[in-house]
Amino acid sequence: MKLLLKSVTILDEKSSHHNKKLDIFIENGTIKKIGENLNEKTVREIKVSNLHVSRGWFDSSVSFGEPGFEDRETIANGLDTAGKSGFSSVGLNPYTNPVLDHSGSIAAVKAKAAHHPVSLYPIGALTRKSEGVDLAELLDMKEAGAVGFGDYKLPLRNPNLLKIALQYAQNFDALIQSYPQENRIAGKGMVNEHENSTSLGLKGIPNLAEELQITRDLYLLEYTGGKLHIPTISTEKSVRLIKDAKKKGLDVSCSVAIHNLVLNDEELKAFDANSKVLPPLRTKKDSKALIKGLKDGIIDMVTSDHNPIDVEHKKVEFDNALYGTIGLETAFGALCTIFDTSEAIKYLTAGKERFNIVENEIKEGAQVDLSLFIPGLPFNFNEKDILSSSKNSIFLNKEIKGKAFGVITQKGIISF
Repeated sequence: MKLLLKSVTILDEKSSHHNKKLDIFIENGTIKKIGENLNEKTVREIKVSNLHVSRGWFDSSVSFGEPGFEDRETIANGLDTAGKSGFSSVGLNPYTNPVLDHSGSIAAVKAKAAHHPVSLYPIGALTRKSEGVDLAELLDMKEAGAVGFGDYKLPLRNPNLLKIALQYAQNFDALIQSYPQENRIAGKGMVNEHENSTSLGLKGIPNLAEELQITRDLYLLEYTGGKLHIPTISTEKSVRLIKDAKKKGLDVSCSVAIHNLVLNDEELKAFDANSKVLPPLRTKKDSKALIKGLKDGIIDMVTSDHNPIDVEHKKVEFDNALYGTIGLETAFGALCTIFDTSEAIKYLTAGKERFNIVENEIKEGAQVDLSLFIPGLPFNFNEKDILSSSKNSIFLNKEIKGKAFGVITQKGIISF
């Protein structure tokens, strides 16, 4: 593959080319030249007004459905969606049927994605069938390609199981995830417990449910050692708990869902099931604390927490709807409504090191791994902009800012 990118602005704070408008010549998956007015014989030339490039974006929490829920999303279309949304690599959750809980299932999803330009990194289930009773085959799954282990949106009720997992995983340097919700506190709650849940007559999930679980898990981590990742925190106090743990030197990381940064529980007033997510949308105060936590480096990465849900399980009464929203298509544009472009790129490119994924630089001789995007004008996101098979977007009919154009990797190019 020979490809010439003409007059692209490079955003990469670690590169000598940062904030410069240059040409990039790519051949056989390698950046051959970076400079002004390159004139190479190419198979393809890309010249788009205001086109920017950065290191490839990574999303640590994506669900596609396949195997078992192909009506929600397939791996093939999911990876197409990720690529066109600017993501060159994704961490695939074990939210499948059956769940990804053994080496064969990890190998199978990797094989499905082997030749796609977007790299797929499976996250294996922490427990067998994600039932929270017995540990799954962690070592076997890591050898098959799993980059971490966790039961998607299913908290571990048994603290001893997490203790054993953290101890065992140190033998092969594995990352353990623990979803932050104490279900006995959350009860039958569906949304954030606050003024809006009371006025709307919806059962609430208090902040305490998240914070109590995080406190427990951090105590366990302090006791056992190991590597812990807490996905999608959502409260002000959760940020403080993570901050204190890092000050102690604990090896803990966390992420935040982009919709929890941008939106809050005022969305509930529309009774739109697309706003039914876990963790729930919290208050404006919580959102501000999450944004500050990200800027201060306490929160390590953002995620779309992309979770396609078919219409039969989403366009129903609010009480009966499944949790989840798609988010790949809106990740960049939504972030740019609250951060400038450079900040948004910084957060979208974070997380690879934590999951032991190689990050390629933007320099001559490096393997190509680029995200392409066009920052700038705001636009209204509607159903025609959805690339996923499922249409359950929390940002439907909302204004976002800027648009992804695609990705270029060693394995090829995918773009609009």
